[in-house]
Amino acid sequence: MPPFGKDEAVESAKETEATEAALLFERDKTLLIVDDDKPFLNRLAKAMTARGFVVTCADTVAEGMTAVQSTPPAFAIIDMRLTDGNGLDVISELKARRPDARGIILTGYGNISSAVLAVKLGAFDYLAKPTDGDEIFAALMKSTSNSAGEAPANPMSAERVRWEHIQRIFELCERNVSETARRLNMHRRTLQRILAKRAPK
Repeated sequence: MPPFGKDEAVESAKETEATEAALLFERDKTLLIVDDDKPFLNRLAKAMTARGFVVTCADTVAEGMTAVQSTPPAFAIIDMRLTDGNGLDVISELKARRPDARGIILTGYGNISSAVLAVKLGAFDYLAKPTDGDEIFAALMKSTSNSAGEAPANPMSAERVRWEHIQRIFELCERNVSETARRLNMHRRTLQRILAKRAPK
């Protein structure tokens, strides 16, 4: 038989990796979701359970690390920014304990350098929020991971990144404008004007 051409070799590698994902899912359906946005966490847990996963939820880095150290899951969906630290620590621990695991990092910040770091630390892929169960499932099961130099398909604008950050701190401060302004080192009236506007694109 003639040797594989370049395109054929690439397709063969993709098929092998896709088969590996399917085999891993067939063998072990355990999934860890770590996110401090409780409504999103609950929605995603239901969506992934409906797709056949056995889901464990955590809303802090500490809980995620405990879950990984106790029983490393086959799959993981981890928010990058958590109230007590960085989700990358959980990804790193997961890959150290279970090299075949497939972990997805979620980021609402559109930070390409952090996404690249996530892949280097062992994340299989990264997705910008907002996202849904279909997109996440496809990312977990797809044949190839994002390369370390590849930018997200739809990176957010700088204005949107800033807006997302402000909204997150606002929610963490239980929608207290004064406390949010203090944490952001921002004038209260400036913050109120930002909060009154629609999210930038």
